[in-house]
Amino acid sequence: MIRSYLILNLTSWDYLPLMDRWLYKDHAMETMNQVGPILRRYATYRSIPEPGGAFDYGYYNWRMTEHWWTESPFRKGVMGHGSAMSEVWPENYQKALGIPEGAGQRDRKWEGKAPTFIFVPCRPTEDFLGSKLTINDGTIIRWITVFKYPEGVSCDEGDAWYINVHAPEVIKQPGLKRFFSFGAVDPSSRVGPFMRVSELWYENNSAWRKAVIEEPPAYTKPAWATFDQYPFLKPDVDFISTFTLERPECDFLRDYRGYNVTA
Repeated sequence: MIRSYLILNLTSWDYLPLMDRWLYKDHAMETMNQVGPILRRYATYRSIPEPGGAFDYGYYNWRMTEHWWTESPFRKGVMGHGSAMSEVWPENYQKALGIPEGAGQRDRKWEGKAPTFIFVPCRPTEDFLGSKLTINDGTIIRWITVFKYPEGVSCDEGDAWYINVHAPEVIKQPGLKRFFSFGAVDPSSRVGPFMRVSELWYENNSAWRKAVIEEPPAYTKPAWATFDQYPFLKPDVDFISTFTLERPECDFLRDYRGYNVTA
């Protein structure tokens, strides 16, 4: 089984009604119709407002969706396009997500706040802090970070710094409650350049600000850094992030009962 993170940003809040209606009315059911037999879980989380200062960390404002796959969706005949019917894409879909004219909906070759899709193992490859945390140990917000190392830096070289040098410094953040990470797996290379996902959990927005902006620990900057300060990777190019709560807005395979509107 593999897991995927899909993180999306809206270019304007004017598109929120359009895109939320599309997701719940059309897209979720189409996804379940097409790949439901190989999905174990399909849950979407609404991004929470950024804590103040998070725009400097490649903040994405709309939502993160998790898929848990029993097999690769990129096996021939499953996607692209092996379904009986094509998907519905709303007018202004590309403008809403910042996709350049002429690029396909699943093309990931441009920079900026493009839709970010990465495949990882179902469980973390590294667990740095807080493995004994329970639901009764206070509130949390999830800071989900997705990143790649600069051109010319191999994944092994980048991970050697991240796992052995950077992570032991990060766990000194005041108030950090949980920290784990995933190295990307195939078919990551087919949908985007990103190499790693990490989750860092805090009690609330103020706790994130204290840990990351107001009272951060000292960090060791790698020689290949593309950004002068933590996280040393250029926002919206090498590093993107979003914030969610612990509970999904909707677990489609379990909770979805169609598109209801106000009466």
